[in-house]
Amino acid sequence: MKLKIDPTEIKGFLAHEEAALLYKMALECAPRGPCLEIGGYCGKSATYIGAACVEADEILFSIDHHRGSEENQPGWEYFDPEVWDEAAGAVDTLPFFRDTIRRAGLEDTVVPVVGRSIDIAKRWHTPLSFLFIDGGHTMEHALNDYRGWTPHLMPGGVLAIHDVFPDPADGGRPPYEIYQRAVASGLFVEEQAVLSLRILRRL
Repeated sequence: MKLKIDPTEIKGFLAHEEAALLYKMALECAPRGPCLEIGGYCGKSATYIGAACVEADEILFSIDHHRGSEENQPGWEYFDPEVWDEAAGAVDTLPFFRDTIRRAGLEDTVVPVVGRSIDIAKRWHTPLSFLFIDGGHTMEHALNDYRGWTPHLMPGGVLAIHDVFPDPADGGRPPYEIYQRAVASGLFVEEQAVLSLRILRRL
């Protein structure tokens, strides 16, 4: 794995073991087509997936409105005042994301797409080899990401879902719920699990 930036310097909630597995799976998939992530935040996952795409000479699309998820808002557990834009009166992680991608030398590989996942998914037409869902953690947003994007994943492609916690005491339920839906659909088979990351293969 060749990273040009120290990942510990990047804001984010991705453990090293999870990031390494994302890199490994993206490296396997990317020779077949582009990769896409939902939930870019400040660019930590994009650094790892993007590094794999560089080796495969492919592209990573990173979907995010960059206004923060529910838990990133003022008064919530994961609010970070450093990403608060006083002029906009809102969270703005896009400058942090762009700075991460620049420092990682991935500006020609990682394509930020700024907007709501559901709106972009409705207009998407490119088959994907690798899909990473790490967006909003309400049931509405998690379902929208799952329903909107998995149809674009090519057969044999990989679906990665972050923050999957079987025990409700460990975290929110929506990522676990869409993981269960994927397994129950008969379209996916689980291949690996590391911490809260689940790797599923589309049949």
